[in-house]
Amino acid sequence: MPSPNLTKGAARHPEKRRNEDRPQPRRPDWLRVKAPQAGAFTETKKLMRELDLVTVCEEAACPNIGECWSQKHATMMILGSICTRACAFCNVATGKPDQLDPHEPDNVALAVARLGLQHVVITSVDRDDLSDGGAEHFARTISAIRMASPVTTIEILTPDFLRKPGAVEVVVAARPDVFNHNMETVERLYKSIRPGARYAHSLEVLRQVKALDPTIFTKSGIMVGLGEGDEEVYQMMDHLRAADVDFMTIGQYLQPTPKHAAVDRFVTPEQFTAYAETGTKKGFLMMASTPLTRSSYHADADFAQLKAQRLSQLSSALDNQKSAHDNA
Repeated sequence: MPSPNLTKGAARHPEKRRNEDRPQPRRPDWLRVKAPQAGAFTETKKLMRELDLVTVCEEAACPNIGECWSQKHATMMILGSICTRACAFCNVATGKPDQLDPHEPDNVALAVARLGLQHVVITSVDRDDLSDGGAEHFARTISAIRMASPVTTIEILTPDFLRKPGAVEVVVAARPDVFNHNMETVERLYKSIRPGARYAHSLEVLRQVKALDPTIFTKSGIMVGLGEGDEEVYQMMDHLRAADVDFMTIGQYLQPTPKHAAVDRFVTPEQFTAYAETGTKKGFLMMASTPLTRSSYHADADFAQLKAQRLSQLSSALDNQKSAHDNA
């Protein structure tokens, strides 16, 4: 059964052990967060252990874990705790993956119900070893949540299902409310930052989801501070809008260990605001762009706003049609 991977350093990332140590610059004040507190945080952690569930909050060393878990918001990571990729930015352990836990979909659903979540984000490791990349497991998890907690809206953050024909179709058929697949970084940096992935393929995943079911919200995110330029960020926005992506997130990359990719820059809060303003002008229904933004950070409130934005957009379109008809 999967369980939190508590190994550290080289044992957690054997493929990075030969990397030279890269300096970790002091974080500016705007990236400092409060330490986790007891109470709801402890209750959330206890429930995750009780149900033998893995969370990306822990595995990826998310800086927002204290805030989110204190509100009983946990992003569960399915398909085990060990990834078959070795991205330069990621703290999730790499190596020989776990056997699939057949009880995991039901345990995730039970956790969602017990936490009383209105909105849940489910992510996973990459599973290149599985014939479908874990698509059926995603579908089973979505179905189990629908049964256990019908009022909960479901957001999934998937791998790219590279060379897994039919996998995207399986997940879309399960009808999540939001399908998120993160681009992670700009096209120029893929070879060094995300070597196991393909930029064009990740864009195609997002395009395919919307083509298969236009009612599903699509979402993607990147980190900045990996060596990209602002113009490259804006170019990616254009690529995502061409794929009809609804929602984009942008957050600051934070180096998990000295062996991971170095932090190239700390982007200022003002520049994050500029990203959001530009993305809105380019047509995204939603932009979440702050130094501490992560894919699932404030996802419940963001989803409510996303639905409201779509309704407003549809209402405006209907009003314009009526006005054109009346003037005809």
